[in-house]
Amino acid sequence: MPPVSSTPDVPLRAFSRPASSSLPVNAPPRVQGDTAGPSANPLPDESQPRPSHLTPLNPPELASHALPLNERVSVNNTLQRLSDVVILSLLLSLLAYRLASLHRHGTTWLVAFVCESWFAFIWFLYLNARWNRIVYRSHPQHLANTYGDLPAVDMFVTTADPTLEPPIITVDTVLSLLALDYPVHKLACYVSDDGASPVTFFSFSESVEFAKLWVPFCKKHGVRVREPSVYFSSTEPQLNSSADFIQEWRHVKNEYEELSRRVASVNNEDQIPNYHSNDEFKDFFKIESKNHPTIVKILWENKKGSEQEGIMPHLIYVAREKRPEHPHHYKAGAMNVLTRVSGVMTNAPFVLNVDCDMLANNPQVILHAMCLLLGSPDEGNNNAFAQAPQQFHRALKDDPFGNQLVVLQQSLVPGIQGIQGPFYAGTGCLQRRKVIYGVPPNGSRFKKKGGKFFSRLQLLECSSKDNSTEMLSREELQLFYGTSMEFMHSAVQITAGISSPGLPSDLSSRVAVAEMVASCSYEFNTAWGDEIGWVYGSMTEDILTSLRCHSMGWRTVALMLDPPAFLGSAPVGGPASLTQHKRWATGLLEILVSKKNPVVSVITKELMLRQCLAYLIILVWAVRSIVEVCYALLPAYCLLSNSTFLPNTSEVGFVVALALFVTYNIYTLVEYFRYGLSVRAWWNNQRMQRIYSSTAWLLGFFSVVLKLLGISDTVFEITQKEQQRPGEDVDDPGRFTFDSSPPFVPGTAVMLVNLWAFAVGLLRVLSTTDAEGPGIGEFVCSGWILLCFWSFLKGLVGRGRHGIPWPVIGKAMVMVGLFLQCCKTA
Repeated sequence: MPPVSSTPDVPLRAFSRPASSSLPVNAPPRVQGDTAGPSANPLPDESQPRPSHLTPLNPPELASHALPLNERVSVNNTLQRLSDVVILSLLLSLLAYRLASLHRHGTTWLVAFVCESWFAFIWFLYLNARWNRIVYRSHPQHLANTYGDLPAVDMFVTTADPTLEPPIITVDTVLSLLALDYPVHKLACYVSDDGASPVTFFSFSESVEFAKLWVPFCKKHGVRVREPSVYFSSTEPQLNSSADFIQEWRHVKNEYEELSRRVASVNNEDQIPNYHSNDEFKDFFKIESKNHPTIVKILWENKKGSEQEGIMPHLIYVAREKRPEHPHHYKAGAMNVLTRVSGVMTNAPFVLNVDCDMLANNPQVILHAMCLLLGSPDEGNNNAFAQAPQQFHRALKDDPFGNQLVVLQQSLVPGIQGIQGPFYAGTGCLQRRKVIYGVPPNGSRFKKKGGKFFSRLQLLECSSKDNSTEMLSREELQLFYGTSMEFMHSAVQITAGISSPGLPSDLSSRVAVAEMVASCSYEFNTAWGDEIGWVYGSMTEDILTSLRCHSMGWRTVALMLDPPAFLGSAPVGGPASLTQHKRWATGLLEILVSKKNPVVSVITKELMLRQCLAYLIILVWAVRSIVEVCYALLPAYCLLSNSTFLPNTSEVGFVVALALFVTYNIYTLVEYFRYGLSVRAWWNNQRMQRIYSSTAWLLGFFSVVLKLLGISDTVFEITQKEQQRPGEDVDDPGRFTFDSSPPFVPGTAVMLVNLWAFAVGLLRVLSTTDAEGPGIGEFVCSGWILLCFWSFLKGLVGRGRHGIPWPVIGKAMVMVGLFLQCCKTA
């Protein structure tokens, strides 16, 4: 896939408004029953002028000559299509051979047939998703020629635990966002602290003064990487740099090092200077992370209101209310709170959200995203969001834990973009606020109880003629947005397409309203978490929300830039990697077994069939674990029971199976080479795929089964953001680590079973001349499984974190004993 070419830096003055121009200030609309405003119409007046940032500079007759903001490029992938078809044909040929000879073989042949049928189905899903590959090239230098002013953007950053997610990581992420190449008066950054930690709040309150240095420094000198720890660790002043720059560079670096030292020195509230005497911390006294009121703090307010005068964007700290008796819906709940809080404070028409460890790597990322979302003024653009692929900084060489997802994203994302567009990944995404509010692409529609729709234009047209239209009352709007009139007004402005709601410039006057909409009871008897906002019901709220978006008929687009838009941190070590994949597998299966699954959406909504098949690629991860574990145990079963599941070397089927094995591995290896990866990276991903399916995905499957049976509920587990500590894994950070968590038990059992079976089978071959029984195929497959689980094999003799704990080995031995008993009985 050709990378999106980088474009020249776009000067922000190109988007400045003339001194004489101003945006229209629209009074908040009035809903039925509201006595605060002059109008009884709940929707804005269409006769008012639209905001200038949505008005093309070019007159209508010249709109067709406006320079394009983006280009849609089809990628020639004929060779890949042919390869995909060849592998699918080999799979179908093997299935046909098995079916024709099924009557001559036993149960193992039938199990192999079922497993390989599943593999053929999975390969067909991949073939569908990669068939039409599309990429977009954005041209932010053309924005100034098309739009007179840029729309505002609210930026969301979420964190939950200062122990698992060190505050300095979140601070660095926020600093990179505050310094983006975008008008300062158009940005606001909201930090959600779901743990209501005084340590996190202290870290951000300390960072404000440094941010006042960092943001102007970046924009003055055109700094490319605007995350300070990355910048100062990888950049030194050039020999020909001016003395003033060198002095300023050293000053800013020293200030950042001092900030890092202060933040790192505080691990609990007792270590915060003047904690009990500082009024800023009084809201944190005697509270618990899961039982506390709402805390909203304005850390910095850009009161200047213009690009020329402002130092940096707004920075607001939010800790939503939590009570033990109320569900808080994990990250989805936090995102919905940020949506409402920002709605009553700044109410930008676009929202950018990133995880706490996802730094902005390309300073023009928002400009590029706007090119994809705004499109040309004469287009009916129906892109809901621009999603950047997850890429990582300081990533370990050769991807030892198989979680950098390079090939998966590079091969699948352009293909899915040729259907309805990539999935929302939960981070690195710029989306329209009206999409969050459940507005379909064909305009603003309010859905009343009973499923009746009214279009905005139809309501206005009818009411202007005879005032006989059925209006949406305040009570009906409250069923969607909640009881806050301020938020209701801001939401109606957004859904109606008027993005300048005229909110007060003084943010401090909105704190009380923000605290109200962040309460844990605000969402009761509303559409939040279902029809609007991030969707509840799964630990992978991002995919569930993405599915609702595509089901409404929206399209989405990938933000594939060079340099990459955002860079995150991939989990390091076995426990963190398996925890992440277990959470993903659990949440994805929750979607698959729910009423909101993509198959239902194809039938009842506007989701395309091919997009549904693309969703199934990831939604069936947990189900795949059952099939892949069975297939991984088949060679061991045959070696122990003196049977076979593969054709003999003299049969035609053996040639088909061998050709499939060789072709598939060559195909995937070439794919890794195509994206500049090594053989070792290919092998690491192959073996980790087997490990994940036999450990984390399998545990995710049983977690959902227990939830469906009402025995236990699923538990959201935060992935630890690890920082390298002195003396730990410095020489070999990619070495596999273990702990006593459940996912390691089935993986250890699979390894022990195949190790025992390989030894038994080898002894049988050496001690007998009987030609019956397993052949070379079963030995190769069992050996292949042992190679994939080599890190577990080394863990049997490893020490410390690199050794498998004895409790895990003991539980695995019980499972091995049960398997051996089954083989003996058979």
